[in-house]
Amino acid sequence: MTRNPADLLLNQHLDYLKLTCVKENCQPLAAESAANHWSHLDYLGRLLQGEVAARQERTIARRIKAARFPVIKTLEGFRWDWPKKINRLQIQDLFRLSFIEEKANVIFLGLVGLGKTHLATALGYAACQHGYSVLFANAIDVVNTLSAAQTKGRSNPSSNAISHPRCCSSMRSAIFPSTSAEPTCSSRSSANATNGVLSSLPPTKPSNNGLPSLTAIAQSPPPCSTVSSTTPKPF
Repeated sequence: MTRNPADLLLNQHLDYLKLTCVKENCQPLAAESAANHWSHLDYLGRLLQGEVAARQERTIARRIKAARFPVIKTLEGFRWDWPKKINRLQIQDLFRLSFIEEKANVIFLGLVGLGKTHLATALGYAACQHGYSVLFANAIDVVNTLSAAQTKGRSNPSSNAISHPRCCSSMRSAIFPSTSAEPTCSSRSSANATNGVLSSLPPTKPSNNGLPSLTAIAQSPPPCSTVSSTTPKPF
């Protein structure tokens, strides 16, 4: 069947503008518009609303892919019955993500198996959905990469990937918000970096049944965990 030249020209324009969702839905939505007596502006508004939603979904998907999460975790999937003692309201408040704009750190303390990595991943995933660039990385890899770049006296693609995101999620203990293209963690070794952060915080308290609890602490970045100067501090 020969297609209407006007339809062909319309598709060419939509391809040029990369309005893929509009191209897929303009004809079906036009039929629905005629059947329901929508105004021209109602039709246009619904058509563009679909395009915006599709672009937002693609953007979020790109952020999630760039974050390099080993597995996707969400707050809804977190087991609140383990550990036995946890400040649920404080955890839920962290997912408002206000700490990123406040340039504060979030540090999860606790033994293995209490859900620290789950919460760190879920927090990074939530940040992706709210428009923040995120990097999920092993704390040792972060320190070693930045140390190597500093030793060479210049940045490299790996160090840029670490310092660029607004939010860097470390598998070891923390979420480090990045304020600029500067290193977000500086220490002599990965062990010192972790100990330096933990030593400035109160220890975890045992729960009533003797099991350690998971403590979430949001505070201003400790001096040993961030670099605020223009030039990275020497290791």
